[in-house]
Amino acid sequence: MKVLHAILGTGLLALTAVNAFAQEEQLLEGATQTAQQINESAKDTQEKVNAITDQIDSKVQQYKTLLKEIEGLEIYNGQLRKQINSQEQEMVDINDAIDEVSVIERQITPLMIKMISGLEQFVALDVPFLKQERSDRIADLNAMMDQANVAPSEKFRRVMEAFQVEMDYGRTIEAYSGLQTIDGQERNVDFLRIGRTALIYQTRDGGLQGAWNKQTRQWDELDSSYRTQITKGLRIAKKQLAPDLLTVPVAITD
Repeated sequence: MKVLHAILGTGLLALTAVNAFAQEEQLLEGATQTAQQINESAKDTQEKVNAITDQIDSKVQQYKTLLKEIEGLEIYNGQLRKQINSQEQEMVDINDAIDEVSVIERQITPLMIKMISGLEQFVALDVPFLKQERSDRIADLNAMMDQANVAPSEKFRRVMEAFQVEMDYGRTIEAYSGLQTIDGQERNVDFLRIGRTALIYQTRDGGLQGAWNKQTRQWDELDSSYRTQITKGLRIAKKQLAPDLLTVPVAITD
C-alpha cells in the first residue's frame, strides 16, 4: 500500500508539474501576444506622432512664410501710403492750379484779342508782301478765337506763332511769284523781299521792275540799271547763288 501511495503521489506531482508547465506556456504565449499587440500599437502610435509632427512642422513653416509675407505687405502698404499722400497733395496742387488757370484764362482771352487786332493793323500798315497769306493767317486767328473746342493754351500758342512769323520776315530774304498791276494791267512777276527794307518786283522777261515806296505807299518804277542786281537778288533768295552784296533802292522813312 505504501508503494502504491508513493506511485500515486509521484504521478500526482508529475501531473501537477505538467499542468503548471502548460499554464506557464499559456501565460507566456499570452504575454508574447500582448507584447506584439503593444508593439504594433506603439508602432501605430509612433506613425501617428510622426504624421502629427510633420503636420506641425509644415504649419510652422507656413506660419514663418506668412510672417515674412505680412512683413513685406506692411512695408509695401507703408510705401503705398506715402504715394497716396503724395498723390493727394498733387490733387490739391492741381485743383489750385485749375483755379489759377481759370483766372488766367479770363485775363488772357482779352489780351489775345488785342494782340490779333494789333497784328492786323501792323500788317495793313506794313510793306505789302504776301498780302493774301498774311491776311488769311489773321482771319484764321479771329475764327479760332470763337471756337470753344480749341484750348486757351493752343490759341495763345498760335497767336504767338503768328507774331514769330512776322518777326522772321524782318530778317530773311525771300523770292516768290505773284500778280502786279503795271500800267493798268496785271502781270506775272517775281517779287524780291529783303527783310522789311526793300520790296521789289520784276517781270518774267526782265523788262520791267519796280520798288515799294514806304513814304508814298506806292510802287515806283525802276529803270533798267537795276535789272542785273534784282535778277541777282532773286537768284540769291532762291538759293541759286551764294549770298552777296546787292545794290537796290531803299526808301528812307522819317
